[in-house]
Amino acid sequence: MKRTLPPVVTTLIFLLLAVTCSAQARRPFATADILREAGVSDAQISPNGQWVVYAVSTAEGDRTISTLWLARPGQEFPDPPTSLPTPTRQPDRDWREIARLPSPLLPQSWVASTPRWSPDSTGIAFLSNRDDQNGIWVVNITKAEPRFVAPTQSTNFFIPYAGESFAWSPDSKRIAYISAGEEFSETAVAARKPDDPRVIDRIQYKSRTSFSDDRRTHVWIVEVDKPEPRQLTSGLFYDHAITFSARGDEIGFLSNHEPDPDANNNSDIFAVDFGGQVRQLTQTKGCEYEPSWSPDGKWVAYTATKREVTTIDSVAEDTHVWVVAAAGGGGRELTAQQDRRARSPRWPPDSRSILFLAGDRGKTTLFRVGLDARRIDRLSIFYLDGQLGATLDVQDSKSRPATAAVPSFQIGSFSVAGKALPVARRSGVTDSYLMPLAFTLTDALHPAEVWVGLGSGVPLRRLSAHNDSFTRSVRAIAPEEINFRSFDGTPVQGWLMKPVNLREDRKYPLILSVHGGPHGMSGWGFNGAFQAYAARGYAVLYLNPRGSSGYGQKFSDGTLNEWGGGDYKDLMAGVDEALRRYPWIDQGRMAVTGGSYGGFMTNWIITQTPRFKAAVASASVSNLVSFYSTSLYQDLIHAEFGGFPWDNYEQLWQWSPLRYVRQAQTPTLFIHGEQDNDVHITQAEEMYTALKRRGVETVFVRYPREGHVLREPRHRVDALERTLAWFDRFLK
Repeated sequence: MKRTLPPVVTTLIFLLLAVTCSAQARRPFATADILREAGVSDAQISPNGQWVVYAVSTAEGDRTISTLWLARPGQEFPDPPTSLPTPTRQPDRDWREIARLPSPLLPQSWVASTPRWSPDSTGIAFLSNRDDQNGIWVVNITKAEPRFVAPTQSTNFFIPYAGESFAWSPDSKRIAYISAGEEFSETAVAARKPDDPRVIDRIQYKSRTSFSDDRRTHVWIVEVDKPEPRQLTSGLFYDHAITFSARGDEIGFLSNHEPDPDANNNSDIFAVDFGGQVRQLTQTKGCEYEPSWSPDGKWVAYTATKREVTTIDSVAEDTHVWVVAAAGGGGRELTAQQDRRARSPRWPPDSRSILFLAGDRGKTTLFRVGLDARRIDRLSIFYLDGQLGATLDVQDSKSRPATAAVPSFQIGSFSVAGKALPVARRSGVTDSYLMPLAFTLTDALHPAEVWVGLGSGVPLRRLSAHNDSFTRSVRAIAPEEINFRSFDGTPVQGWLMKPVNLREDRKYPLILSVHGGPHGMSGWGFNGAFQAYAARGYAVLYLNPRGSSGYGQKFSDGTLNEWGGGDYKDLMAGVDEALRRYPWIDQGRMAVTGGSYGGFMTNWIITQTPRFKAAVASASVSNLVSFYSTSLYQDLIHAEFGGFPWDNYEQLWQWSPLRYVRQAQTPTLFIHGEQDNDVHITQAEEMYTALKRRGVETVFVRYPREGHVLREPRHRVDALERTLAWFDRFLK
């Protein structure tokens, strides 16, 4: 007969084991550990501020699945202090235990994503494919059984800034959503035959991993309690990015209504009523993104660019926050003074300001701008008595001292409750900006978890702990920040991660890792691949050379018309700075790697200098002329280099690594997805074949079924293991 221990004894044993395990020495990070990281994202706080729902992606077998979790912030938020406390910069290797464990939102075995609260905080809509019903489901938080509301179809066509795919009406009775259906041009109808041969009649005929289908996305509406979906928009357009009006009588959305949308990337904001009448709110040369209707119904906030020539991906121009009157007309730019790339505009409940995210010197954090655009406040995160706290600065963020914020945190998704908490401050004045917030937070030692707090001066609470057992079992390395002046005096920021068990009297190899973009941004987030490099005994250097976002428009424009110019010099200056600062780095054993634009730069570096003894180029560009005609982002060349190959062939060839392949000596491994249409696999083929013909040691690894980013778990581990094995071969 089996005996069962009392629950209290079981709990004590569990706690004892937890303490014992945490006290044990952490083991080095292994390549397979990249699959142990749970991807926590899409934190959505209920309008009443009492619950938070979020998504968690995990690797299970040969696929990655997404599940939904529900957490409760716990006790009421205390009153904020009347003045900003003095923060301390205190390292916290292990985040404190959470007070209450979250629970799965749905019954076991459900796979779901994109949770969104009903305005009355009683229900959650989400996307799932279950029992041959793919689309929008709704679950009441008091009942565990979801119910199907509306079928949805998707398109594989690449839609920039796709935005919200559905939204609740203010009365919680309807859901507006995006769904796709087949619509054809006259040419396509005339040529419509079986797919052999395949007839192409448009510029953007590729999706990210195949050929674009004939489905166009449009706005639909459905009543939650009487599911009879109705289509509201139509035409040869891709309508997307839903937002419901405050009165509940219109749905805002984005669409590109240019005569040839494939040739001219220009999205504007539109609105449609329940009768299908469409009106246009903006009409600009630039692109509008991410519309969000204000709670008082007067405004639509959005992000936008202003340049006439742009691209569907890797845009050089920073998006800023704008507003336009709900009736339409000219928009007003609110964040020009900030000179940073903004995204995800959200309204607090009083409609007097807009919260948004922006990258700033390797960090992504939350900001607030008022409708008068006079001041931009920053959410500063700090340690107070060993706990994380946050405050929205009452001063302009530019004037705050650098020591007032802990720089080693990144904010991901965030959401705002629908009701502010009135708190009396400063002689009884009520500050209505105090509102419950939920967001994901990460640093170099911790993958993202869900946190909550108020908009000002209240210690943060962590609600999720999906990565705790993982982070407490491995020895992660914290990076050191590096700031230096490049060849022309331009300030450049970077980070160096030391190898595990470093001894200053020994020499260690270095890996230079280059981010994608070129307008991406490295920073303080957790990076499993870098941890694996450090665990294998490598120093890891990663930088934000010119072209990176997070440093202003002039810096972001630093790669226009010259990929491999100033950015390459910034990277080499960063390597020289690391060698100067860290004498234990062996300059005779250095490697370089990167993906996408980082792959381009890897190819460029091996043709410009022999100082690196090994290279791994992932999803890499080698020939800007052929890249134009084979990439999904063919307009990237037009935007970055001011014209097409027939207009500036010499310039494109000048900045193509393939042109200088005679100079390459570095053994190079190429990694590429066979279905990558962002950077077609022929780019790797051109460089690989050239190196092979030139007698340079090279290997080409092709991953079936993969696009620009490797997604199958075993492929991700395999690529990391091959990368390390390649470096070990030539550097150890």
